[in-house]
Amino acid sequence: MASFKIPSFPPTTNKTIRFPNDVIEQVEAKIEGQNCTFSAFVIAAVRAALDDLDQKKH
Repeated sequence: MASFKIPSFPPTTNKTIRFPNDVIEQVEAKIEGQNCTFSAFVIAAVRAALDDLDQKKH
């Protein structure tokens, strides 16, 4: 049996941002029925955009 490890999460900071209603509706439609929160989707999307920008820079 594998030993239990307490999971660690990276530190976070609460930021308030405004999304257009149509974007909220589209994200919510995409994550419906998935094991994903709105925040997790947005974080993944921002990370993908940052990676894309970094790759275009080189």
